[in-house]
Amino acid sequence: MRAVFVSSPSSDDPLSVLEVGERPEPEVPDGWTTVQVKAVSLNHHDLFSLRGIGLPQERMPMILGTDAAGLDEDGNEVVVHGVVASPGWTGDETMDPKRSLFSELHQGTMAERVAVPRRNVLPKPAELSFAEAACLPTAWLTAYRMLFVRSGLRPGQTVLVQGASGGVATALVVLGRAAGYRMWVTGRSEEKRAAALELGAEQAFETGARLPERVDGVMETVGKATWGHSVKSLKPGGVIVTSGATTGFDPSAELNRVFFTQLSVVGSTMGTRDELESLMRMCAVTGVRPVIDVELPVTEAREGFARMLEGRTAGKIVFTL
Repeated sequence: MRAVFVSSPSSDDPLSVLEVGERPEPEVPDGWTTVQVKAVSLNHHDLFSLRGIGLPQERMPMILGTDAAGLDEDGNEVVVHGVVASPGWTGDETMDPKRSLFSELHQGTMAERVAVPRRNVLPKPAELSFAEAACLPTAWLTAYRMLFVRSGLRPGQTVLVQGASGGVATALVVLGRAAGYRMWVTGRSEEKRAAALELGAEQAFETGARLPERVDGVMETVGKATWGHSVKSLKPGGVIVTSGATTGFDPSAELNRVFFTQLSVVGSTMGTRDELESLMRMCAVTGVRPVIDVELPVTEAREGFARMLEGRTAGKIVFTL
């Protein structure tokens, strides 16, 4: 079957080890099933895998991809939840210390067919296309959990999103606006800031710019490049919710500001099956839809990976099969 995969990592030149070609049909353990993939979205996790971050050589070749939408074995339209809990785990899957994502321990979703646990298969809302639905289980679910589950913030409060154009950032803007938050963003270029305003952001600022007033919360996925600005932008008692660090994991902690102004730093990762179900229901009820930057056939995966690597994104990159 056709798939996008990596056989040997390269920390310096990840695109050089990206492969598109034939891989064996998936093996299906007890309690699992298969999904015929119609669309899959690209995430920074996939670039990390090409670099060997979180994916050692001994687990390769590995098919990439953490989320998908397609058809189950009975022909029903479904969405694949990307968090794989360990056998016997109950409760919040994101709290399972042995949890994984597709393409870590198990083959990923960038293939014509993927094997998944039966509980990871959810009905796709008819209102969403396969491409739109494929954006939800990783980036959009991450944004949903950050804003509605982990932040403790209320509609009407002001939220700053660092990095205006990525998949999680655009999801935060759209979801926050729909729920009644004042969404502010930072962006590196005038084009990215303008795009965020079109999505519903109230104000957009240059990266690192002094804000007209301090905010109630910051949604942080960038890391080293923006962390100091995030801390300085908060009101006393404010909260940073962090779910990633695409520019590095060693930001200046700014601990003096954290304790003196009594800030909260909250971690967040992915989301649960129930939260994904709620997110899909929100999309169906409100008319909110994932922002898709570009839709490409899986045979042109290299172009999509290059766009993400070079920062040429304005929403999600989706591959279709």
